[in-house]
Amino acid sequence: MTTPDLRIVAAGVLVAVGALAAAVGVTHDAGHDDRPAASVTWTKGPYVALGDSYTAGPNIPGRHGTPAGCARSDHNYPSLVAGQLGIRAGNFSDMSCTGATVADLTASQHTDDGTNPAQLTALSAKTRLVSLGIGGNDIGFGAIIERCVAMGAVYHALGSGKFISDDSPCERLYTGTGDGGADQVERKIDAVGTRLADALGEIKHRAPEARVYVVGYPDILSADSSACRRDMSLAPGDTAYLREKEQRLNTELRERAEEAGVVYVDTYGPSKGHDACSGEDTRWIEPLLPSSAAAAVHPNARGERGMADAVLRTLR
Repeated sequence: MTTPDLRIVAAGVLVAVGALAAAVGVTHDAGHDDRPAASVTWTKGPYVALGDSYTAGPNIPGRHGTPAGCARSDHNYPSLVAGQLGIRAGNFSDMSCTGATVADLTASQHTDDGTNPAQLTALSAKTRLVSLGIGGNDIGFGAIIERCVAMGAVYHALGSGKFISDDSPCERLYTGTGDGGADQVERKIDAVGTRLADALGEIKHRAPEARVYVVGYPDILSADSSACRRDMSLAPGDTAYLREKEQRLNTELRERAEEAGVVYVDTYGPSKGHDACSGEDTRWIEPLLPSSAAAAVHPNARGERGMADAVLRTLR
């Protein structure tokens, strides 16, 4: 058996990891589709949107609200929902913020450009509609993807299985025997479920008359691992592992919503086939190097509109 040239391997890894690092700040000035989401009539009072970057819509034009560090788009799904419901600006509060965790619902969140107040401070007895999309940052899903991409770059640089038989190096990292064989990500998902249950109780306490909707995460990675190799540099087994963990997180969000007596909004089902590894003209989620104005591995304008449609369908 021949041994690969380590200089070539190292160069390949550096290129792939460099692309990953650059992707965080790279977007292209592409237009977004302004077609409205499905129309719904809403005659009741104020709407408060809570959540993380998948709610905020970073890098999707145009930005609104303060602090600037939350990177909220006026074309994120809460803004589209508010528009279709005919909710006046004075009755719409978008508290979502990039990087938010469940803890930031009840405590101030410091960003690189300003501080976002505790998101639940926008709630009151007058609030009639609440949407909440959160949990991914609690399990560190973005960091997990970055780690898996870096390990995938090594896997492919070493011949895509030709010299390394393990096609799930990242999964092995998180489920290794060093911690009793426990899945580290699974433990974090369980923990976020407990925190979410407490947060939903607090939401109902502060806004007892509100209809509350927990919004799940859309499909991020394709079931076709070869497509994700091209756009995300993931090893085949790790693509399957990450898909499983995202679905497990969504299940936890749904179960906690049902236990709290609130409504879960499925965005995963409607987004199948529109993941980051799908075609540029159909994807809802941008890959590592976005081709639309959106953050890497985050919804683009099409994705936010699709999520808005899912919320509006559930409202009906």
